Amino acid sequence: MQQETVIVLDFGGQYNQLIARRVRECNVYCEIYSYRTDLAKIKAKNPKGIIFTGGPNSAYLPDSPTIDPEIYTWGVPVLGICYGSQLMMHMLGGKVCKAPEREYGKTVVDLDTTSPLFDGLPNQNVCWMSHNDYIEQAAPGFDIIAHTPNCPVAAAQDAARGLYCVQFHPEVLHTENGTKILHNFVYKVCGCAGTWKMDSFVENSVNALREKIGNGKVLCALSGGVDSSVCAAMLAKAIGKQLTCVFVDHGLLRKNEREQVCEVFGEGGQFDINFVCVDARERFTASWPVLPSRSASVKSLAKSSSVCLRTRPRRSVL
Repeated sequence: MQQETVIVLDFGGQYNQLIARRVRECNVYCEIYSYRTDLAKIKAKNPKGIIFTGGPNSAYLPDSPTIDPEIYTWGVPVLGICYGSQLMMHMLGGKVCKAPEREYGKTVVDLDTTSPLFDGLPNQNVCWMSHNDYIEQAAPGFDIIAHTPNCPVAAAQDAARGLYCVQFHPEVLHTENGTKILHNFVYKVCGCAGTWKMDSFVENSVNALREKIGNGKVLCALSGGVDSSVCAAMLAKAIGKQLTCVFVDHGLLRKNEREQVCEVFGEGGQFDINFVCVDARERFTASWPVLPSRSASVKSLAKSSSVCLRTRPRRSVL
C-alpha cells in the first residue's frame, strides 16, 4: 500500500523544514521539493496535499518564483503560506500588491471558524505575521476566512477545489493553535489517516539501505553536522563494519567538536564501524595566507578535504 504523503514546495522561505516537521508531528509523511521540480515528479508521488512555503519575493513581479498552474487542476488540496498564499491569489486572478503598512510580529486575526481550516479555534487568534505585500482582493471563487485591520485577506479558501491560503505562519510557535491549523489541513481537508510514524520511517530506511548495499562497502565523509551524522548513524545500523567514516579536522571546528565526534563514532562509541579521524590542520592552514578571496578559500578547503578522503590513513589518528 502506498504511503500517504504531503508535499512541501519550497519557494525560498526560511521555514520550509519547520513546516515539514509540523506535518510529520501530525503523523503524516512529508517531503520537501523545490518549486522548480518537474510537476510530473510531484504528481507521481500521488500526494494527499501540497503546501506552498513563504519566500522573500513579490508574487506580482515577473522574475519571482512561480509554479505551473496545472497543479491547481489536480484536485489535490493546496495550502499556501505567506508568499505561497500571495502566489496562489496572484495566479488565480486575485490582486496582490505592496501593503500600505507592513505587518510584522504577533497579530490578532479574526477567523471564520466555519472553515475546516479553523475548526476548533477561537474567533480571534494570535498569529505571526511577516509581510510587506498583501492580498488586496481574493481571487474569484475564494471566500475570505480571516482578516486583520491591516490585512483584508489574512486567509481565504475555495473549498470546492480544496485551495486554501493563509498570510500568517501557522508553523511557528508564535502562532497560537498553529499546529491545530496544519492538523486541520492534513486531516479535515486532505483526508489523511495519520498512520505514519518516525520510528517506522527509520526502520524502513535502514532496511532499504541494507538491501541496496548488500555486501558492498561504503565510504562516508563525516563532518559532524546533522546531515552527515544522521546519514552515518543510519548506515551504521544498516551495514555495520561495511561502513568507513572519515572525519577531517581542518582546524576550523567548534570547540571540542573533534572530541565529541570521536566519542560518538570512534572506538568505544555508539556504533560498530570503521572510523578514521584525520588531523589535517597543518595541510589546511598552510594555504591560507596566499588565498586572495573567500571563494578561493572555499575551493581550497574542498580540494583539501577531497585529498584527505583519497589518502586517508588505515587507522584512527587522534
